[in-house]
This record gives sequence, structure tokens and C-alpha cells, in this order.
Amino acid sequence: MTVLPFTVDLLAVPEAVPEMRRMLRSRFGGADVNVLDLLLCVSELLTNVIVHVGEGTPVTLRVSGTGSGRVRVGLSDPAPGVWPVIRIAARGEESGRGLLLVDAFALRWGVEQGLYGKTVWCELRAPAGLRPGQVRGRADAVSPGVSG
Repeated sequence: MTVLPFTVDLLAVPEAVPEMRRMLRSRFGGADVNVLDLLLCVSELLTNVIVHVGEGTPVTLRVSGTGSGRVRVGLSDPAPGVWPVIRIAARGEESGRGLLLVDAFALRWGVEQGLYGKTVWCELRAPAGLRPGQVRGRADAVSPGVSG
């Protein structure tokens, strides 16, 4: 049984992406489709920080519940001016599809501006390993912006 919220501070480096996937898979269960959505969204959000904010940026990942029984993923970084933008990658380009994937798999997503950073967030259906009563720690009750 997994109870939310789950929060971890880490550095946005390429090695952190597979490590976060392992950690989340272990925490939230094996092959549930919604766990795969969670892994994909976290991977894409973390990779965006590495590419667009900079390798080695300190970030905070928070996986929490919402009042509607969804799972909310928030990745906070200290760069309020580096705003995520969906773009359409040209044929043959190897990158540029991350936010399109988040947009496709998440029920909704957005960005919350903080005084000293921002939080890019998305909401997903709760994985099967979480019963509705376990999706607690409402992310929408407190602003998850980066403090500093």
C-alpha cells in the first residue's frame, strides 16, 4: 500500500531520470498502465529541466493527491523565467516531443509561478496500487511553488 504524498529533492542530471523511474516503480507498483503514465510524465518533466534549465539544477519532485482522487505530479525548479512551451518537432528531430507526451497522457497540466522558481505539474489517474482513500495530501490545498 502506498500513501501520498511522496517528495524527493534531487539534482537534474541524466542519471536521475532512470533512477527516478526505478524509485517510482518500486513505490507505486509494477506494470499498472497509470504507473507507466506517471513514469513517462516524470521522465519528460525532469528531462526538460536538464535540457532547458541546465544539468545539475536542484529540483523537487512531489507526487500527491487531489481532492478529486487524481495523482498530481509537480516538478519545481529555481528558474521562473524558463517557461515550458509545447512545440512540434520536425520530422527526424530526436527531441522536442516531451510536453506533447505530457499533454497526451495527463488529464491536465500547467505551470505555477513562484517568487523564486516555478512548478510544472500534471494530473493523472491514480494507479491501481492506490485505493481512492489513499490519494491524500492534496496538492491543490497548498501552493507547491519553489521557496527560497
